[in-house]
Amino acid sequence: MSLSRRDMIAAGAALAALPAAARAVRPPNIILIVADDLGWGDLGCYGSPFIRTPHLDRLANAGVRMTDFYASANVCTPSRAGMLTGRYPIRTGLAHEVITVKDRHGLPLSEVTIAEALKPGYATMLAGKWHLGHAAPHWPPMVHGFDAFAGIPYSNDMRPLSFFRSRADGTLAEEPVVQERLTDQFFDAGIDFIRASAARPFFLMLTPSAPHIPLRPGKAFAGRSDAGSYGDVVEELDAAVGRLVAALKGAGLERDTLILFTSDNGPWFEGSAGPAQGRKGGAGWDGGYLVPLIASWPGTLRPRVTDAIAMNIDLLPTLCTLAGAPLPPVTLDGRDLSGVWRRGAASPHEQLILFNNERVAALRTPRWKFVGRSYYRSYNVPLAAIGYPLLFDVTRDPGETINLAARQPEVMADLSARFIAARDSFEPLGLRQVPDFLPSAS
Repeated sequence: MSLSRRDMIAAGAALAALPAAARAVRPPNIILIVADDLGWGDLGCYGSPFIRTPHLDRLANAGVRMTDFYASANVCTPSRAGMLTGRYPIRTGLAHEVITVKDRHGLPLSEVTIAEALKPGYATMLAGKWHLGHAAPHWPPMVHGFDAFAGIPYSNDMRPLSFFRSRADGTLAEEPVVQERLTDQFFDAGIDFIRASAARPFFLMLTPSAPHIPLRPGKAFAGRSDAGSYGDVVEELDAAVGRLVAALKGAGLERDTLILFTSDNGPWFEGSAGPAQGRKGGAGWDGGYLVPLIASWPGTLRPRVTDAIAMNIDLLPTLCTLAGAPLPPVTLDGRDLSGVWRRGAASPHEQLILFNNERVAALRTPRWKFVGRSYYRSYNVPLAAIGYPLLFDVTRDPGETINLAARQPEVMADLSARFIAARDSFEPLGLRQVPDFLPSAS
């Protein structure tokens, strides 16, 4: 989406012409930025000693930073399905692995996305990676409530790969991909959308491919970070966020806009999971699920750091609440976080369920973490089923290193019962029932 100077002036004039009362009560603009494979510990505000992220740090310091925020899966496709629908991804049929180039399934049209839930009051756009189906009827993203799209259909390491832009008639223009330009292209498209939509509430979902491999920083950032090419692309992403914030200020929209920043799952081969054990795809360990969450809304959200447990499935109900939109008439697993963000309220969750593909892998409560599955070589080991479930007090042991199962029998009894209930409730919804294969005692 490319705007002329005349278009930008007209959009600004339309905003200025709104009555003051109308501007005061209009729902917030919403920008949701989702990094790809960014670790919990890869931002300065989350303790990175190597990667400089001054723009994201400023958003965190002026807004809400969540320390115990989880992705709804430890890999990308199911996590994004959970985030967009407010439902554990096993309900959508997308809990198993990620969509590959040869696959033809995707997010069902019966699912209600954030973009659809915010209609008709919001203009909507997706700029970045989709990865929820690249064949009809699941593609393009406009069939899921987005008015416009500029981005790639799946991960930037998959081939063939093209950059697509939606036209006014709903068709797509296709361009070759230059990896070093992708972050700028995504954010340029998003900034154009902001300027075009300034006169009405908008929802912009920005899903850059960074820092997923291949790591191809732009020329201005190559070799700049102490964290290698991985750090380079994260610092480039941070700079793009800075350009986005500057565009909001220039349009007079900064105080009318909620900016959210998170990641789709934990880090893969590089990057930091902070104090957590495990990485992307790593069964029940926190490192694959625990991600940053920054919420910035100047003049509305006061600076705070919260350890309330939450998950990306909470974004749909929270954004509906803030936008004054009704919740979709479906079973939602997410909960409204607006009280956590506005008042520092306790988590609305008694527990979070962590899935590994279509299996329940772990439970998280405000204090405890129950791990019922892990990997050993090629085995997906059902620890709970073989009599060796693990219990960690993650408020004192975030690295999940000290198993307290034998010392906390009452807690173990409670969480074991919850784990069985979650398993019995959700696992039958799976579409690919893979039997457990137990390694020999040797």
